[in-house]
Amino acid sequence: MAARETSTPRCAAIVGPYLSGKTSLLESLLNACGALSRKGSVGAGNTVGDSSPEARARSMSVEINIASAEYLGEDWTFIDCPGSIELAQDALNVIAIADIAVLVVEPGAEKAIAATRAMKELDRAGLPYILFINKMDGIEARVKATLEALQGLTERPLVLREIPIREGDDVTGHVDLVSERAYKWSGSGKSDLIEVPGELSGRTGEERTLLLETLADFNDELLEQLLEDVMPGTEDVYQNLGKDLQDGAIVPVFFGSAENESGIMRLMKALRHEAPEVAQTADRQGIEPEGDVLAQAFKIYNGATSGKLTFVRFWRGEFTDGGSLNGSRVSGIFKMMGLAQNKISSARAGDVVALGRVEDVKAGDALSASIGAEAAPWPERITPVYALSIHAGNRDDEVKMATAMAKIIEEDTSLVYGPNPDTSEQVIRGQGETHIRIALERLANRNKLEVETQLPQVAYKESIRKHISQHARHKKQSGGHGQFGDVHVEIKPLPRGSGFQFTDSISGGVVPKQYIPAVEHGVKDFLVRGPLGFPVVDVSVELTDGQFHAVDSSDQAFKTAGSLAMREGMPKCSPVLLEPILEICISVPTEFTSKAQRLISGRRGQILGFEPKDGWTGWDEVSAHMPESETLDLINELRSLSQGIASFDYKFDRLQEFSGKEADDVVAHRAGAN
Repeated sequence: MAARETSTPRCAAIVGPYLSGKTSLLESLLNACGALSRKGSVGAGNTVGDSSPEARARSMSVEINIASAEYLGEDWTFIDCPGSIELAQDALNVIAIADIAVLVVEPGAEKAIAATRAMKELDRAGLPYILFINKMDGIEARVKATLEALQGLTERPLVLREIPIREGDDVTGHVDLVSERAYKWSGSGKSDLIEVPGELSGRTGEERTLLLETLADFNDELLEQLLEDVMPGTEDVYQNLGKDLQDGAIVPVFFGSAENESGIMRLMKALRHEAPEVAQTADRQGIEPEGDVLAQAFKIYNGATSGKLTFVRFWRGEFTDGGSLNGSRVSGIFKMMGLAQNKISSARAGDVVALGRVEDVKAGDALSASIGAEAAPWPERITPVYALSIHAGNRDDEVKMATAMAKIIEEDTSLVYGPNPDTSEQVIRGQGETHIRIALERLANRNKLEVETQLPQVAYKESIRKHISQHARHKKQSGGHGQFGDVHVEIKPLPRGSGFQFTDSISGGVVPKQYIPAVEHGVKDFLVRGPLGFPVVDVSVELTDGQFHAVDSSDQAFKTAGSLAMREGMPKCSPVLLEPILEICISVPTEFTSKAQRLISGRRGQILGFEPKDGWTGWDEVSAHMPESETLDLINELRSLSQGIASFDYKFDRLQEFSGKEADDVVAHRAGAN
């Protein structure tokens, strides 16, 4: 492969399913670059990535891990993204600023489905990526079967760049399909050049022909050469591979073992020679090449000791420490190596750095000396699917908890925290129980705050079935001016979704106009908690008659009379409990669709139908109506039956009458809680 000129700094995202080995790959890439004095391992808990207390406690990535290194005089930043579907927002945000991604998967057709979401998001973003089949040191590792299963998940052709050399059941090296050279892995990232094994010579030719035929789909000159049985030169093939990768037309496929450093140097060389540079990425994102210095924030970190750090990618220009961005003076520019900060004096286009003391910036924001600068389009926040009601274990810590939670939410844009206006609870919403528990562990570790949690209350309401007339009189005499208010009201049910209506048909001044609003206020005060204990909706109240006293009547007297009329009349109106019904749309692999349907039916859901998920080969979308109470922990069971990858979206549909023993239990629980 011909030498290339030194490039601008580049950024590679490392993405893939949980347990695919991304953290080990990061460690091996850093070791290949000479950035480590000693390579760590996940088992020993001494890797650059996953060094936070929350990651160590779970032995998994729970946030992005950023590490900068130099390889053959070129600057690289690798960003290892969490593989759990519950932590996918970080990966989406990194994809938005990266030049290229390395998608890490485990071998085996049965494991392919776990990569679906990552592949779809990479396709959606148009980000060039390399597929790396990890853990090829296992005896069951089969490249072709894995490739065939994965090809159905993307429209981009997966182009095999090498084939495995086996000794018995073990993969011990590879044959490069471009150079047609064979290499035997020898540990420590090194490979020894060997003769192509005789039994692989035929297959090498076949696979190389397939590679060339795929490339010919994007190059007419190459197609003509193949039709004329002219074999292109090796350098021409490399150039085509690089161009097609950068254009997002193909996905090169490599394999190896990150844990044993097998195949890592080959992957690093492919990244160096074929990954796009920042100018190409900026152009793909629609960022103008000329103008003031421009950076984009993609992650906020509020450390217990380091303070606030804003992680940014510089798109253009050069920036010196002490300068200002968005009107805020920057105090410190840092290259990252996991949690370690290495201070530098300046940053240039392509660099990924942490900036100190940049206020009023959130993930996705553009940073520039210019006002109103725009950067790359930003991913939408993933819809939360799980929630917990939380409060401080010590009530005196409520204000402290609110401040600390604001920082946690600032770091993780897929979390939502705030009061539920229907139940007055403080609720944290996220992508699953593990996601929320990690956030609460951060809260405890950084702020020494313990919180108590429970599933949130369901926003039940109540209404009425019958229409009645009710008279109420409030009369009180205790010396001096008394209190007198007398009202007649008509209480009627309204169609579902109508809300509350108050009218009056007073004539002759039997209730003076200045007191009528007070009656309405009294009615509304009662409706906050009806006879079943829940807010009352879809009710009409008409003030039809009444009496007043010239001395003793007042706003307060008529307000009390209005509330009294409701308290005495509502129980006679045949009150009924209403439960919220959601419209949900479950996204699930087709092989698990029937299980998802049974899950819906078992949770009092009504299936509306299902159809193939648009653009997702092998996936279905199942639509249904389901009571909100049945969705509180739905995601746990849904992921349990789908190898952890199904999810759902939802929206409020309606309030529906709820009766029977379960409804009685809800009312009884409400009465006992107050």
